[in-house]
Amino acid sequence: MDWWAVIVAIILGIVEGLTEFAPVSSTGHMIIVDDLWLKSKELFSPDVANTFKIVVQLGSILAVVVVFWDRLWSLIGIERKGVKKQNEGQSLRLPMVIVGLIPATVLGFLFEDFIDEHLFSIETVLIGLIGGSFLMIAADLLHMNKKRVTHTVDQLSYKQALIMGLFQCIALWPGFSRSGSTISGGVIAGISHRASADFTFIMAVPIMMGASGLSLYKNWEYMTPEALPFFIAGFISAFLFALISIRFFLALISKVQLVPFAIYRIILGVILMIIVYA
Repeated sequence: MDWWAVIVAIILGIVEGLTEFAPVSSTGHMIIVDDLWLKSKELFSPDVANTFKIVVQLGSILAVVVVFWDRLWSLIGIERKGVKKQNEGQSLRLPMVIVGLIPATVLGFLFEDFIDEHLFSIETVLIGLIGGSFLMIAADLLHMNKKRVTHTVDQLSYKQALIMGLFQCIALWPGFSRSGSTISGGVIAGISHRASADFTFIMAVPIMMGASGLSLYKNWEYMTPEALPFFIAGFISAFLFALISIRFFLALISKVQLVPFAIYRIILGVILMIIVYA
């Protein structure tokens, strides 16, 4: 049972790492892999299983910190030695990131209990999966008609940062995907796919670390010695596969844009409906 628990943790860490920052809904994948197949809540208590999901999310966040290490330092005006300086003059700074964070932070704080109690069901996730797909397709169609495009995060305006922050609020509905909603908002606001992805990932660090850190603090009692191997295995696998996924996605997004991911989400939604309702 102990070895099976570690294997389950590794599999779930891989799923979390591969899907957390791609615009495909990690929640939807977790439902299929964990709730409908691996059933980690049968290995441990539901509270321990839920705490595990917080731990693996922190592993994914650590991968973002590694990928954007130098950029994160530059937000507070520190250019590290040996690192090419950002664009002279205008460059992304912390106040702009804060502007992008405010909408989702405020709404998440106000409606946290409502979201936890009413929106974490297969039905709501299916709505998010399909609805998010149409949002992403619409974003790409609107992008085709944009005459002027902001190509890098150093060229972002405060208005564009706020627009992306407002679209990030949509991701409070499980299944929409934080990156899918926020990148779509950036593309609609006239930002390139790659710059939208960069800003989305940068915003994810404080908002997800804050949310996950608070949740972990509330659930610290479930970090028992018996469950520790389960948590460690999941954390490491989530970190490693998120590292791979983020680098791959950033290299891919400018080439394929959002439509292929939207099509994948629709297929995933159909599979989920068949599994649940057939």
